[in-house]
Amino acid sequence: MSQRQAISNFASILDSPIEYLKGVGPQRGDMLRKELGIGSFGDLLYHYPYRYADRSKFTKIAAINQDSDFVQIAGTVININEEGEGRKKRLVATIYDDSGRIDLVWFQGAQWMKKSLREHDKYIVFGRVNVFNGVMNIPHPEIEPLNSETAIPGLQPVYPTTEKLRAKGISNRSFAKITQSLFEKIKPGDIPEVLPLNLLSQYQLCNRYNAIKWIHYPDSEEHAQAARYRLKWEELLASQLKIAQLRLQHTIQPGYMFEKVGEHFNNFYNNFLPFSLTNAQKRVLKEIRVDTATGKQMNRLLQGDVGSGKTIVALMSMLLAIDNGFQACLMAPTEILAHQHYQSIRSLLEKMHIPCAVLTGTTKGKERKEILAGLASGEIPIVVGTHALIEESVQFQNLGLAVIDEQHRFGVGQRARLWKKNERAPHVLVMTATPIPRTLAMTLYGDLDVSVIDELPPGRQEIKTVHRNEMRRANVMEFIRSEIDKGRQAYIVYPLIEESEKMDYESLMAGYEQVKIWFPDHKYRIAMVHGKQEAGKRVRNMERFVSGEAQVLVATTVIEVGVNVPNASVMLIESAERFGLSQLHQLRGRVGRGAEQSYCILLTGNKLSKESLQRMKIMTSTTNGFVIAEEDLAMRGPGDLYGTKQSGVLKFKLADIVADSAILEQTRQAAQQIVAEDPSLTAPQHQGIRNILLQEVKENHWGKIS
Repeated sequence: MSQRQAISNFASILDSPIEYLKGVGPQRGDMLRKELGIGSFGDLLYHYPYRYADRSKFTKIAAINQDSDFVQIAGTVININEEGEGRKKRLVATIYDDSGRIDLVWFQGAQWMKKSLREHDKYIVFGRVNVFNGVMNIPHPEIEPLNSETAIPGLQPVYPTTEKLRAKGISNRSFAKITQSLFEKIKPGDIPEVLPLNLLSQYQLCNRYNAIKWIHYPDSEEHAQAARYRLKWEELLASQLKIAQLRLQHTIQPGYMFEKVGEHFNNFYNNFLPFSLTNAQKRVLKEIRVDTATGKQMNRLLQGDVGSGKTIVALMSMLLAIDNGFQACLMAPTEILAHQHYQSIRSLLEKMHIPCAVLTGTTKGKERKEILAGLASGEIPIVVGTHALIEESVQFQNLGLAVIDEQHRFGVGQRARLWKKNERAPHVLVMTATPIPRTLAMTLYGDLDVSVIDELPPGRQEIKTVHRNEMRRANVMEFIRSEIDKGRQAYIVYPLIEESEKMDYESLMAGYEQVKIWFPDHKYRIAMVHGKQEAGKRVRNMERFVSGEAQVLVATTVIEVGVNVPNASVMLIESAERFGLSQLHQLRGRVGRGAEQSYCILLTGNKLSKESLQRMKIMTSTTNGFVIAEEDLAMRGPGDLYGTKQSGVLKFKLADIVADSAILEQTRQAAQQIVAEDPSLTAPQHQGIRNILLQEVKENHWGKIS
């Protein structure tokens, strides 16, 4: 069968296997498939360049300096030699022009390059300048013979690629050539328009064929920008359409009606509230009361900085459920946090004689049987627990409200099982102490109604945060000792990163021994908590600190969320440069919960990268979680920040929700309007969106609550 016949067997030319394209073939096709997931013509078409190089300009070698980035030079190649042994073996060649000379270096694919290059021939070289031991060179450049047939393009696309592909000679220029071969085969009809004409006109978007052609081959900077704008718009619209559909599902999902604010709620509010509610807490409670009285299922995200009083709001929402004849549960991601919530809720409800239970993986035997029976009969109206709550053996008489703390730690399947605990899905209140920037909330939690507690309870003092390096360790320890001698307590937290887990545990143990020297056991008591401890021991050690028996808690980030010890006034974060901003802020929030002045000390090595230094500056300049979250998002990007890179959420090829927040806002409005008019996208003008865009976007699992 000829190549042409093979291609015609596919429904669309874009489905044709990549090896059928001129300039690819079986070997290159196999590599493109393995390295970049490019298996078809369509995959290549949607493998977009991430920037452009102006190849119409040449730089004289004498003009290159250590600040130069990408350069293009024309010159003669000489001295082609292999140097070094074993892993350090490399191919080095020199290129010179009438102004000077510079070395070209290849660490991979050296044999292939050696066969390709000819001494004293003229070449065009394009690559990034590198400085090694004060000497400049150009590693792995793109190189091609300079002759009368060499075409000098203007803006050349620069594609995402891998070292393996470069080593096999598949360079940017190769990508450009095979993409050119593809455009010789396809017609505008092979890339149909998917957006309604009114949107193209309203938002001044170029058509889809031009956008894809221009992103690969822009004939001007304006066309390159128009292409990127249009394709970003399409990506963000797809995600916002999915969210708008989910939101619509939630608004029509029937829910239990909490018709009254009754005795339990009012009694607690009037007689047992430990402090006055802030205006923000009152506003959120009102939003929850309105939601639960509509007869539709509530799906609300409650954002509140560390220590802002989310637990009180959750408890009062639970009392609202009890007043209306329902049970409520609170699901936390760890046993320590579940027990912490339980102790807090039990102490608040003690004088009201409302039964409350805690159910975790370590709840066994008679105690477990009694709790299960109490939940099934309705005798236990409030239960706090871990994912043990979703086990099939846990049956409720009438579950009406589910509160989920730090919901991104639970998988969608785990949460969905909780909603099946009653005939209708219970109301859902999702809480997070991780402040979420608005652009990210619109994308991750766009289908939820969002409440924000944006003020701290009265009487809280701002935590003083300082950055100290290793040279100041003695001063830091003496300061902690002085605080403990005043009757306070202190956390000392060590990093624990999966990639270096073994070394981190060794550092933790070595650190623990050091702490014992600074705080000798004849005068001080130290507790240690980490993830490798047996669960019971971990809880006991934590309780020693919570009760005040231990004055110092040495821990990994297992204490990051939820632990509430008002007497703890110092948080020392060891190797603080290894933590992200969001995590540093979460850890800092473990102190500052009492009336005394609290301190957070960021202890780092003496040499810091520019990014680490920037994080320390941000942490010492503000305690506002939302400011920190915005900075964190700008520095790290959404995938790193929220662990979504592997989950398929926010996997945009071009769009960046920080830089493209204006487009995100436009697409959100457009998506809401489209779904309001045509929920299933069945209208003729929406067929393109339905068939193409919604196939491309992966379901936003974090947003899907019920």
